[in-house]
Amino acid sequence: MRRFEFVDGNSSKFWMPELQGATFIVTYGRIGTAGQRKEKVFPDEEAALREYNKKVAEKVREGYAEVTSGEAPPAPPPKAAAPPAPALVLPRRVAPATPGPEAVAAAASALALLQSKLKGPSWKVTRLARKARHALRALGGVDPAAHPSLAAPFAALMAHVVGPKAEGRLPVRHALGLLSQVDVAAFQRATELWKAAPAGSVPSGVAAARSLNDPELALRVTALLTERPDLRDGSEDAWTKRWAALKPHVEAHLSGVGQSLAAFVGGVDAGQDAHLSKRLARLGA
Repeated sequence: MRRFEFVDGNSSKFWMPELQGATFIVTYGRIGTAGQRKEKVFPDEEAALREYNKKVAEKVREGYAEVTSGEAPPAPPPKAAAPPAPALVLPRRVAPATPGPEAVAAAASALALLQSKLKGPSWKVTRLARKARHALRALGGVDPAAHPSLAAPFAALMAHVVGPKAEGRLPVRHALGLLSQVDVAAFQRATELWKAAPAGSVPSGVAAARSLNDPELALRVTALLTERPDLRDGSEDAWTKRWAALKPHVEAHLSGVGQSLAAFVGGVDAGQDAHLSKRLARLGA
């Protein structure tokens, strides 16, 4: 234990500091007596050590001289580092399933019916697109290309997004609704097809999301950008909840490539698309 003494004229005092864990102990009094003992408990060892060093410095300034060869107590061991935050895991878009032949046939039929009615009124196309989306969802996220009965009608519908208007077009928001129910490989094929189409055939939101360079995130962001709750594609509340769940994943991805969400949103040219401008503002809010 360290001992400090102060001898000057009629003064003859000693002062002895000690640490026991988070407790700072001082013994002091007149030289030649046992002195008095005081203890003070601190929240942790680091706080007790700070008090120890502070008081030693004060006594030295007051004229106390150390008369022992004791050294300052060692610093407490560093606190264990906080465990790393759990990695973000993107939830599945579609619950896994083992589709039987009947479910696959039902989905193929729904896709073919939608394709045959693309020249019809928009309300009917919307209704049939919704039915086809539900039928695909029951397949548990399969890749349409893996099923011959699905491959042709699905590919044909994606081609109708940018095909001649005279043959009937599938609105891109409906195409994204279908793509959201299947394996992301279908989205990659569709965007390659659309990229080769004449300029202006596909809304700029599709190309913007592709710049994320992550197919799964690009699919989800594109679906959000093209969704139209005002046309009964869903609800604003549901849109907000989906974006709130997806936003941390998008921000983490962008941060990993040295970009920010604000920069990503600011880099999208919405042109004259008022709906896309509104959606981008919501993304960046």
